Amino acid sequence: MHEPRFLAAAVLALATPWALAQGPDANLARNLAATCANCHGTNGNVRGKEVKPLAGVSAEKILAQIADYKSGAQPATIMHQISKGYSDDQLKLIAAWFAAQKPTP
Repeated sequence: MHEPRFLAAAVLALATPWALAQGPDANLARNLAATCANCHGTNGNVRGKEVKPLAGVSAEKILAQIADYKSGAQPATIMHQISKGYSDDQLKLIAAWFAAQKPTP
């Protein structure tokens, strides 16, 4: 009676690591980074705001800044809250995506 549920759970348990090993969705980093566009501009190229552009900034620098927001070491209006809404892996994807963007003059 419990065998079908057990079998389904076993298949799911085995499939999940395999699926994770295949890597994230090809658009996942871009989709996560799109949530930043309201403040940081399309592709991290902000214009006419008091917000830092992210396009072309090294992933390490972006991650260090986010860590400062998360810890409270860097004052912020909203970044301290936004930065806590993502996992470390998601933040790495977002930072790498912005680092790969070309800054516009």
